[in-house]
Amino acid sequence: MPDSVLQATMPPATARLVLLHGWGADADDLMPLGAALSAQLPFSIDCLGLPAPEPHPGGMGRQWYGLFPGDWQAVSPAVEQLQQRLEALEQTPIPLSRTVLIGFSQGGAMAVHAGCNLPLAGVIGCSAYGHPNWKAPQWRPPVLLLHGLNDEVVPPEASANLQAELKEGSSVDCRLMNFPGGHAIPQQAEQAMVWMISSWLS
Repeated sequence: MPDSVLQATMPPATARLVLLHGWGADADDLMPLGAALSAQLPFSIDCLGLPAPEPHPGGMGRQWYGLFPGDWQAVSPAVEQLQQRLEALEQTPIPLSRTVLIGFSQGGAMAVHAGCNLPLAGVIGCSAYGHPNWKAPQWRPPVLLLHGLNDEVVPPEASANLQAELKEGSSVDCRLMNFPGGHAIPQQAEQAMVWMISSWLS
């Protein structure tokens, strides 16, 4: 499955958003979010949607690893493969230091786990959760966590626990913002992303 690419119009892009979809979705799923964020940011941005490596067992969409039940032994190789894909972007005109990684749900868990090991401008996890036994590195990019208070798929406590892990032993910024709503990315969350991405890339 190919990557989904939304390239900035003129002037040439000076930053990039990389989007990681949730369980059962595909690389196109978050591209409307990327377009909405790009339209509100004060600089020219490319968006890249990465497809998960495995087909979803239901026959449609993709998965980063098996879920329900969680195939936690598959997490490490999935994260390593994702990191390699992200590191390859360093060879493009836009470096990782000008790249923000955004993930939703299972993609949010992958974004935080893989992104905290890379010199990114920042990481955003929407309705994310921490992988079992994961320990956040002391040196990592800044992280923004966004979670609906009525999320029926990933409980909001998952992001609270993730923030606690990220803050433990690290002075790097990690913010958690909750909002009304369920397992989705509402307009309120988009505005928080625009504000944070602008501060990271300014």
